[in-house]
Amino acid sequence: MLLAFYKPFDVLSQFTQEHPSHRTLAEFGFPPDVYAIGRLDRDSEGLLLLSDEARWNDRLLNPRHAHPRTYHVQVDGQVSDEAVRKLSVGVDLKEFRSLPCKAQRLDPEPGHTPRDPPIRVRKSIPTSWLELTLTEGKNRQVRRMTAAVGFPTLRLIRVSIGSLKLAELDLGAGKWKLLSGEEERKILS
Repeated sequence: MLLAFYKPFDVLSQFTQEHPSHRTLAEFGFPPDVYAIGRLDRDSEGLLLLSDEARWNDRLLNPRHAHPRTYHVQVDGQVSDEAVRKLSVGVDLKEFRSLPCKAQRLDPEPGHTPRDPPIRVRKSIPTSWLELTLTEGKNRQVRRMTAAVGFPTLRLIRVSIGSLKLAELDLGAGKWKLLSGEEERKILS
């Protein structure tokens, strides 16, 4: 079985609670024996897949398959054309250079529901939104990429995996559903 979950902010992408104050996937009533395929950081939101089938883990996490994942990223400041260009060709990070990706400014900003708790707001610094589509997923990579081009991430939402779009799944934060065969095929396309 393959499940889609809208992971809320401040939830770890694991079932084991390592600290009493940390929320985990255990509180969302998943069927037994499923596990998260990949992860979203505790401070990230959006589409997370879970399964009880090992084949999905290899198909979605093995770099040789290079499946696309798309994120909406709210950043501090008005993103420049130069920053978008740098993101799209790859950014030098401490241990590696990110692969080229699709990067674009989102204008108008996407209509995501407000985060609970809200992001920090600084009246003197505007925010803007980017859409990034990556085929790699290293630890905190999107956040590190936007910071490297001068625009720290305030909010990060994974909006699609392959061509499976969170918006088409009709899931609110903290909700999940069993995917149909047609929805599963979208992940691989």
